Amino acid sequence: MIRPWADHSLAKELDVALKAVREAGLLCRSVQSLIDPGTLKKEDKSPVTVADFGSQALVCRTLGEAFADDPVIGEEDSADLRVPGNEDTLEQMVGHVQKLRPEARTDEICGWIDRGGSKEYAPRFWTLDPIDGTKGFLRKMQYAISLALIIDGKIEVAALGCPNLGSGLKGDRGAGTVFLAIRGVGVWQVPLVEEGAPIVVSASRQTDTTQIRFCESVESAHSSHSDSARIAEHLAIVAEPARLDSQTKYAVVARGEAEAYLRLPRDNKYKEKIWDHAGGVLVVLEAGGQVTDIKGRPLDFTQGYKLDNNLGVIVSNGHVHQAVLDTIVELGIGEF
Repeated sequence: MIRPWADHSLAKELDVALKAVREAGLLCRSVQSLIDPGTLKKEDKSPVTVADFGSQALVCRTLGEAFADDPVIGEEDSADLRVPGNEDTLEQMVGHVQKLRPEARTDEICGWIDRGGSKEYAPRFWTLDPIDGTKGFLRKMQYAISLALIIDGKIEVAALGCPNLGSGLKGDRGAGTVFLAIRGVGVWQVPLVEEGAPIVVSASRQTDTTQIRFCESVESAHSSHSDSARIAEHLAIVAEPARLDSQTKYAVVARGEAEAYLRLPRDNKYKEKIWDHAGGVLVVLEAGGQVTDIKGRPLDFTQGYKLDNNLGVIVSNGHVHQAVLDTIVELGIGEF
């Protein structure tokens, strides 16, 4: 595969990130293929739990092999798997990991998971969301595997795996795509499974706010849909919002299928987790877009595992960003 980033000082980091996300994507697709949405009980989250822990185990194992001293701020802790009653989930997770790493033992796999247990800021660390978009995964729709390297508070490398996103510019379900970015260099998309030449990704150049399209979370609990509707009405936006799960929304904005993604706060207490955004943020920025909180402040990745200095997240193609921020102020959104 042609690697446009081959001469960069962080080329190894991006190569390792791609390898890690691809392997995790294979595990997640394997688990998801066994789901029957018609028979899956609403309260049964075991398939995504298996994939979540298995994905984190594989990514942390690959990072540990290449960068043994790098901490990982991840979402999961293997202690949850050892709670009485979770034996079947643990066994299933281990089985899926062993399909890709036959030599792995249960304790070893749990150790890989726990490598992602850091929560404090460090001068250099990785942050991982092994499955972003739990309900999208269970619906066999969109979800993401997000991995980013942060050095001195800046996102330097990102690999955003979207296992069900098509490689064309339609945003439909497809064979899977990984978005790769290095700060100041650019962003590319490559197939999740098959080798293919990296394709440069660019955000939309639309400047007319009436012609833009929003991306929103499927679940209203993640963002205020009512406030999004108010913003859309104020800007006289015609298009219906595209609702899909996970950081795949960042990917859709980055490659020009939508102009903005709004993560509007429902109160001033909730603080976003860094693993829910870091990978997607760099992908959008390198595509020519812009990312801030609802106050127009850059996202601050120096506060550990939470974005404690930010409120909400606004993602755009850059051209309409200020118009969205101005509308938020005019409507009093975020004034609790």
